[in-house]
Amino acid sequence: MIKQEPTTLIFDWGDTIMRDFDKPGSMSGWDEVAYIPGAQEVLKVLSQKYTCIIATSANHSGTEEMIAALKRVDADIYFHHFFSSAGLGYQKPDPMFFKSISDKLGVEPGKCVMIGNLYTKDITGAKKAGMQTILFDEKKQNVDFPDADVVIHHLLELKKILG
Repeated sequence: MIKQEPTTLIFDWGDTIMRDFDKPGSMSGWDEVAYIPGAQEVLKVLSQKYTCIIATSANHSGTEEMIAALKRVDADIYFHHFFSSAGLGYQKPDPMFFKSISDKLGVEPGKCVMIGNLYTKDITGAKKAGMQTILFDEKKQNVDFPDADVVIHHLLELKKILG
């Protein structure tokens, strides 16, 4: 359960907002790019209410490559800020990756919700940084996720939780 009213939503990029087809090189150069089902609909609603951030620690894409990939499906228009590990100097799950984002935005970590698909990379570090967390468990793993405040299986569930 999200306990504190958030102001900022931080989304993971690959397999949270856009499908990671596991091809070589940067997603911006792939022959195919696509939203995760429900992502565009959710972003249209949530970007009107919250400051929406997208953040990645992808080794083969910096901030500019991430933005270029998002532009291919017009997803860039829903995000107010873009961050990559290359620009932050930290990799997920290091809590400093998440803390540096909240510091750069001037937002208390507790007012941020990290939304990601990888428990170890996206959720545990964000929780240690003091953020609220939503795990997007698209594969419906039957596992306990103690650092996830909420677990969802489809992105449209975010409209009920945060909309």
